[in-house]
Amino acid sequence: MSWWGPKSPDRRFDAIICDGAVRSGKTLCMGLSFVCWAMSCFQGQQFAFCGKSVVSLRRNLLQELTPTLRELGFQCREKRSENLVTIRRGGRENRFYLMGGKDEGSAAFIQGVTLAGVLLDEVALMPRSFVEQAIARCSVAGSRLWFNCNPEGPQHWFYREWILKSEERNALYLHFTMEDNPSLSQRIRQRYRSSYSGAFYRRFILGEWTAAKGLVYDFFDPARDAKPKPEGEMDSYVISVDYGTANPCSFGLWGRRDGVWYRMEEYYYASRRTGVQLTDQEYAAALGRLAGGRPIQCVVADPSAASFITALRQAGYRVVKADNDVLSGIRTTADLLKSGRIVICQGCEDCLREIALYRWSEEPSGRDAPRKDNDHAMDDMRYFAATIVGGRSGEAGAFCSVARR
Repeated sequence: MSWWGPKSPDRRFDAIICDGAVRSGKTLCMGLSFVCWAMSCFQGQQFAFCGKSVVSLRRNLLQELTPTLRELGFQCREKRSENLVTIRRGGRENRFYLMGGKDEGSAAFIQGVTLAGVLLDEVALMPRSFVEQAIARCSVAGSRLWFNCNPEGPQHWFYREWILKSEERNALYLHFTMEDNPSLSQRIRQRYRSSYSGAFYRRFILGEWTAAKGLVYDFFDPARDAKPKPEGEMDSYVISVDYGTANPCSFGLWGRRDGVWYRMEEYYYASRRTGVQLTDQEYAAALGRLAGGRPIQCVVADPSAASFITALRQAGYRVVKADNDVLSGIRTTADLLKSGRIVICQGCEDCLREIALYRWSEEPSGRDAPRKDNDHAMDDMRYFAATIVGGRSGEAGAFCSVARR
């Protein structure tokens, strides 16, 4: 918290890097330390809080940080139209801008500003160009850099360029575990441990920068974990779609009962195998047969399938474009499968076949990605899990009401 203070043995460092397990307290600690440093050392200067997006920055950092700062006697005033937080204490005032680094184009938004310091929250999720531009903006005498993140793969640029070279960069490197957060009970820690497997367990629970290898859903055994299809009517129905023309096309029919979503039936068509390529209208008719007269609340579809989405809407379906963040979607799907909130039913043979074959790519690209084969039912399941069950609303009804408007 006070590594930068005049009596600290670590005051010589120009930067601090905190990585490690989820829920280990690093975000709040970094935020408090960053603001205390800025307000102790500067007056009338500009700083930046950076996240993958301004929305995630408000949710993950400011929502908890701001009330704590006020309890400590700081005055915080946010001007949302300018993405600006002005902080005052003891006769000093500084300005803190909120900036999002979601893609390569984001670097342009930070160009030109002069900063006395920057905090990059979840830096491993930001493009390198944005991070390097943020660093370049810190030209005020005495400026420092603050980084935190959960681990990714060992080829990630931030791991190789900053963590492995922390001494060369004159950066203080601290590694966090869940035990560093005294607010977590043993029960909560165990719940987090049971939510992850494979590479995600090693990264988010053990805090290791490890490669994703082997099966994506390595905890799932189709023979053991597939369940009988529930009898009777369900509370809600949704269809998920991974659209393909030359590649296979996969639909999943999901029904909800008592808070659990069941993949009850599916449709899977591989034109290369049959030698016949279907039209959008023929696929829409196949989706209608899968629906079987049930009241489908919405269809969640691959956002790139523009022509098929149009055909479905012309056929009277409410269509929601899927959240297509692959890694985040895989993590959400794994969590929901392990917790039993989504269930694959016996008879969904193509989904069960693919889940037993779906593997991480071994290409040395430095980025995690699943192999682009045996992934069509996996994609439609991921769209459903990430958008309908694991989305911010957590419920299909909310998405369907948006689609109606």
